[in-house]
Amino acid sequence: MQNFTFWNPTALHFGKGQLEQLKTEIPKYGNKVLVVYGGGSIKRNGLYEQVMTLLGELNAEVFELAGVEPNPRLTTAEKGAQICKDHAIDFILAVGGGSVIDCTKLISAAAKYEGAAWDIVTRKHIPTAAIPFGTVLTIAATGSEMNSGSVITNWETNEKYGWGHPLVFPKFSILDPVNTFSLPLNQTVYGIVDMMSHTLEHYFHHDKNTDFQDRMCEGLLNTVMETAPKLLEDLENYDNRATIMYTGTMALNGILNMGYRGDWGSHNLEHAVSAVYDIPHGGGLAILFPHWMEHNLHLNVERFKKLAMRVFDVPTTFGTDEEIAQEGIRKLRAFWTSIGAPSRLADYEIDDSKMDLMVDRAMARGDFGVFAKLNAQDTKEIYTASL
Repeated sequence: MQNFTFWNPTALHFGKGQLEQLKTEIPKYGNKVLVVYGGGSIKRNGLYEQVMTLLGELNAEVFELAGVEPNPRLTTAEKGAQICKDHAIDFILAVGGGSVIDCTKLISAAAKYEGAAWDIVTRKHIPTAAIPFGTVLTIAATGSEMNSGSVITNWETNEKYGWGHPLVFPKFSILDPVNTFSLPLNQTVYGIVDMMSHTLEHYFHHDKNTDFQDRMCEGLLNTVMETAPKLLEDLENYDNRATIMYTGTMALNGILNMGYRGDWGSHNLEHAVSAVYDIPHGGGLAILFPHWMEHNLHLNVERFKKLAMRVFDVPTTFGTDEEIAQEGIRKLRAFWTSIGAPSRLADYEIDDSKMDLMVDRAMARGDFGVFAKLNAQDTKEIYTASL
């Protein structure tokens, strides 16, 4: 286990009726509020009206940025930053899922920078200030509601990168499971895959003496796998929505990975694919992650074996260590398939015609991954196996 300092400043308001916390939280920051949201689902389910009513009770001066994309675009964040500059916005409220929140993080930092917003994403500029913001979560998936990371797509150049900074932790996040009731089945599935993938990214590392952290990761995966099938049978079950919402946040708020650093190669692989083809992030991970596992099994068979036994109940009598590990990978893929996730890039009509472009985008920052350092050849082999 490595030395570490844990710090997470986001206040988490969890449960029914917690939207009322806006009355307490927003006045701390000012009167001019930019509300950022996506394609309009919050208007159909009534959440938009609830938020606006509460802001009206605060006599807030409200501005809006609608239409944030599932893979949030640089151009949309630029629009939001300009609104902030033009109207001296005091506070930003992100109402939506991880894409809306990720976009808001870039708006928050770019509004305090006179250069190009893309400079922040590409790390040419390190933020020195940011407009404070909070979130009202509607999709359990990314954990962006309680971390300082963001992923942004530059569609004009087919680039998609992650970035982050302590200044873009949300000041608060409101998590009411009721606000996820209207989430469609496919988006619910993608969120489940995403939070499991975050946990698996943590799990694959080479540090020693992380027994407790391993058990937390394993416990989260077991809980999600036990809850997901029940939720998908009844999308408005409060208890199951609450469990999935909570696990999604815990998977990427820093709790699970104290004292070590996970791999994150699979996420880089997926970002490159969705930068070129604009596919759902969770769908891409469901396809790529098992192939990443098979490609790198040889690096630490024991860790893959432990995952197989503790999470997927593969018995020690199944076979050799490698056979046990392989069976764990097979069971992971089978679980994701059983809940409706895709298993091949062909499911999104992706072939090898843009293979070189995907590899190029994945390698933009050089070899990547912590558990397994991937080069261009590794990347191409994983993509090819995933077709």
